[in-house]
Amino acid sequence: MLPDSLKQIALFLERLPGIGGKTANRLALYLLRMPESDLKEFGKQIAQLKEKTKRCSVCMNLSEKDICAICDDVRRDRSIITIVESPLDLLSFEKGNIYNGMYHVLHGRIDPLNNIGPDDIFIASLLKRIDEECKKDSQQLKEIILATNPDMEGEATAMFIRKRLDEVKKETGASFVITRLAYGLPMGASVEYADYGTLSKAIENRRAF
Repeated sequence: MLPDSLKQIALFLERLPGIGGKTANRLALYLLRMPESDLKEFGKQIAQLKEKTKRCSVCMNLSEKDICAICDDVRRDRSIITIVESPLDLLSFEKGNIYNGMYHVLHGRIDPLNNIGPDDIFIASLLKRIDEECKKDSQQLKEIILATNPDMEGEATAMFIRKRLDEVKKETGASFVITRLAYGLPMGASVEYADYGTLSKAIENRRAF
């Protein structure tokens, strides 16, 4: 049996995503073996996490400042905005160094089965942002990429946003295009083992070669 202090830490760790009981116990024991100075610093950072972390007032990405480093970077291409579900999705784009535009983080997706509607994620702030940018300069914004996940909830979210963005275009006279991330067969995949849904999307998104 673990001492109560370790047991409480393990029970808390077990509440984290992807952490089972055995892993939680191992992590609790690892924390106990850490140098006291490191453990105190770790505890300090956790204690200050909520206080230090806020949402960027422009794109809703996580930041310690009112405006995140991406929105504050003058080298970024402001004519393109990619809409993602979470900060982790944003990090995936940034790690690959494949994209130099702006973002908007929804912090979720429309999911009626879990009582998450359009008002529960940051769609309103997105529409307000786009509307304001288009009224300032209807030609500055060139493209909005819908990068929600290719599942039922992600598709529903993308469709809802698409309709609302079409309304903004009509009201402001903006000419930006709305695109969706392509998906289908991944690199290195075999057609033989692809499921119907994947093949269907691959056919839909085929391009000239």
